[in-house]
Amino acid sequence: MRGQKALADTDKTNILLEVRDLDISFHTRRGEVRAVNGISYSVRMGEILGLVGESGSGKSVEAFSILGLHKQSARINAGSVLFEGRDLLKMTAKERESLRGNEISMIFQNPMSYLDPVFTIEKQMTETIRAHDRSISSTSAGIACLEMLREVRIRNPEQVMKQYPFELSGGMCQRVMIAIALLCKPKLLIADEPTTALDVTIQSQIIQILKELQMQSGMSILYITHNFGIVAELCDSVAVMCGGYILEQGTTDDVFYRAAHPYTRMLHKMVPRIDSVKEEPFVPIEGVPTDTLAPPEGCVFSPRCSSCMDICKKRLPPETVIDREHRVFCWLWAQSGVPGVS
Repeated sequence: MRGQKALADTDKTNILLEVRDLDISFHTRRGEVRAVNGISYSVRMGEILGLVGESGSGKSVEAFSILGLHKQSARINAGSVLFEGRDLLKMTAKERESLRGNEISMIFQNPMSYLDPVFTIEKQMTETIRAHDRSISSTSAGIACLEMLREVRIRNPEQVMKQYPFELSGGMCQRVMIAIALLCKPKLLIADEPTTALDVTIQSQIIQILKELQMQSGMSILYITHNFGIVAELCDSVAVMCGGYILEQGTTDDVFYRAAHPYTRMLHKMVPRIDSVKEEPFVPIEGVPTDTLAPPEGCVFSPRCSSCMDICKKRLPPETVIDREHRVFCWLWAQSGVPGVS
């Protein structure tokens, strides 16, 4: 398991991405959807941070805001997104566009939705390079693309370059997407559940590729997922999201072996274990995810929490620092410092 990296480093020069009090909502016919509610976290240079939570918890919305890819109906109400000290939210569209693919890249969930079916892989890859460096020749761009396809373990890259996306499998398309994302050697890679649509064997291969490429390049990764198993294998640190809030964050070891929030503990119970001496029943989280049109006044998890107290329903829990970088937003800790949750 990863997670041995010391997160107690307070040297601000080591922070690549810092999100501060980010608040995002969508205005719809039914009302205001509170998608992200004042979350804060940071990604250090060379670190892999896992952003984990159920579908609809705000993970992708928050990630899209980093690159300015959110929908027109989205409104950023407050907060900042600092990349190497520069606030991305205050940049012009042209300034932010210069960062995309060059310093910050993104891998999306469904590669078939983002690869153009009418252009060959070669055309799409070489255009990505030349969009950021018009001085590079087509020949040099082609050589760089072939090398990157080899890096993501694609056999016969010369043949794949001539093919169209619909001629490739889902796993091959995802490898192509990873190759495109890394062509310009970004400092930060945002991976938005890149293995969701793939079978378990291909998932494992994609995770291994990302691990190796990160080790070679030293880039940082913001990995968005609902799969705690992937977090354990890939990430150095974790932030757990629910209903637009971060409820717990810390090193991977902190969140796995010393989970503090009832929500995090429930997510753990939903992960099948192969080391169990006896068969354990699947334990779902009761209730439904928070309605972001009408969120509760207090803790976002209170309607589904078996340890819910009166104060949980009325007031948002403050941040409690447990140890070094391990933090939790829960009244069980705020009131006594003792979890009291089995």
